[in-house]
Amino acid sequence: MASGLETLDLARIHEVALARLVLPSDSPAIREGLLRRSEIFFVEAVTPIETTHRAARESKVKLKLLARTVSRRTEDLAASGRHLKRRIVQRKAVEKALKNSGKHRAQLLVDSRSLQEHLRRLTHQILSAQEEKRTKISRELHDEIAQTLLGINVRMLTLKKEATANTKGLKKEIANTQRLVKKSVKALSRFGRKFGIHHEA
Repeated sequence: MASGLETLDLARIHEVALARLVLPSDSPAIREGLLRRSEIFFVEAVTPIETTHRAARESKVKLKLLARTVSRRTEDLAASGRHLKRRIVQRKAVEKALKNSGKHRAQLLVDSRSLQEHLRRLTHQILSAQEEKRTKISRELHDEIAQTLLGINVRMLTLKKEATANTKGLKKEIANTQRLVKKSVKALSRFGRKFGIHHEA
């Protein structure tokens, strides 16, 4: 065993030794005794080698199994490590996305409030412009119609004075026209008051 001999090596040595020990001139009893003793010696010599080889083979099998188990465990650990790395990368990506999303929402809120304020100011400006335009048109309309009606009324007064020599029906027609003019002026005054226009007669 110390020399690293295998079972076959020992069997060859045993065969050579027997060939030298057992001589053809020996009696059958001597040869039988030598063969029996040599057999016992061979068994005793081989047993430790076989035992050691069997243990070595079993150890080798166990080592192979253990190596496979360790390899599988290593692969499993490597796969778990890769999976964990992917999960960490995904979690960081999600955290970054959430952070960016929060900033984006905050910016959108600021933009929305700014747009609302701009819309409010714009609406106020439009309404003010519309009110100014309406007031201007109303005042111009009021002034123009009032001047026109005033001119008609003055003309009617002139006609009334000139019609003293005319028929009675003409005076009546003029008086009716004057009443319509006064009614129109009153209506325009009411219209002006609704729009906050105070026209001086």
